[in-house]
Amino acid sequence: MFRLALFKLTIWYLLILMGISFIFSVAIYNVATNEVCDRLLDLKIQANNLDVDGYKYPHLRDSLTNFEQNQCDAASIRIFTTLININTLILASGGIISYIMAQRSLRRIKNIHEAQVRFTGDASHELRTPLTTIRTELEVAMRDKKMSKTDMRRLLASNLEEINKLTSLSESLIMLSKLEHADLPIQSIKLDIVTSEIIQKYDKNAERIKYIPPKKRIYIKGNLASIERLVTILVNNALNYSSKGSTIAIKLRSIDKRVLFTIANSGYGIEADKLPYVFNRFYRADDSRSSKGSGLGLALAKEIVNFHRGKLSVKSERNGQTVFDFELPLYKVKAVKK
Repeated sequence: MFRLALFKLTIWYLLILMGISFIFSVAIYNVATNEVCDRLLDLKIQANNLDVDGYKYPHLRDSLTNFEQNQCDAASIRIFTTLININTLILASGGIISYIMAQRSLRRIKNIHEAQVRFTGDASHELRTPLTTIRTELEVAMRDKKMSKTDMRRLLASNLEEINKLTSLSESLIMLSKLEHADLPIQSIKLDIVTSEIIQKYDKNAERIKYIPPKKRIYIKGNLASIERLVTILVNNALNYSSKGSTIAIKLRSIDKRVLFTIANSGYGIEADKLPYVFNRFYRADDSRSSKGSGLGLALAKEIVNFHRGKLSVKSERNGQTVFDFELPLYKVKAVKK
C-alpha cells in the first residue's frame, strides 16, 4: 500500500516540478531568442545605414539580411538545445528529489500506521489468554450446579486476578501508543520525591527496600505519569524476581548534568544470551515465571526513558545480582522553595 502511495506521490511531485520547469523554459526561450534576434536586427539596420565618404553600400543589404536570419535561427537552436539538456538534468535529479520528498511526507503516516497495526496485534495476542481463562472458568461454573460458596469465591478471586492483568496490560499498551505518537504534558518533576512515594507504597516498613536518597533535591523535566510508571515498573520487577526475603537496593544521585537511578536485586538473574532481548515487547526471559507479568513492563520502561532522552541498561548474572539503571537529563530549577 505504501509502495504504491510512494510511487504515486513521487510522480505527482515530479509532474509539478517538470510543469514549473516547462513554463520557465518556454519563457526563457521566448525572451532569449527575441533578445538575440532584436540585437541582430539593430546591427543590420546600423550596417545598412553605413555611410562612407557619402556612399552607401546597398549590395550589403541582402547579405546582412541572410546573416541576420541565419544567426537568429542558430541562436534559437542553441537556446532550445541548452534548455532541453537542462530539463533532462532537472528530470533526472528531480526524480530523486521527488522520491526523497515523497518518502519524508509518508514517513510519519507510515509510522503511525505501523504503530496502530502493532498495537492491534499486541492487544489481540495478549488479551486472548486472560479472556479465554475467564470464559472457561465461568462456563465450568455455570455447568456445576453443586458449586459451594468457597468454590465461588475462589472462582471470583481468579477472575479478578485475570481482570487486573487485563487492566495492567491495557494501560501499558495505551501508554506505549501515547509515547510513540502523542504530545504528553511536560513539567518539572522532583524525582527523589516520586521515588520515595513509590518505595513507600511497596515497602511501608522499609523491610525489603534499602533506599539511598540524594543529598539534595533532584529535578528532571518530563511527563509525571510516565516517570511514575517507570519507577514503579523497575521496583515491581525487582521485587517479583528476587529471592524471598532478599534486599532491594535503590540509589538516586546526580552526576554532572545527568541523573542516575540504580536498582539492584539478587535472585533468579538473567542469562547473558537473553539480556539483549529483555526490553523487547512480550519477551520473557523465563516462561516459568510468565504469570508474574505481561512482558510489556521493561519494553514500556525503555520507551519512557527514550521519550525523555535518556538511557536504560541492565546487567545481570544467572542466579546472581541484577542491576537496572537509567540516566536522564538533570533539570536545574532556580530559586526553588523547599
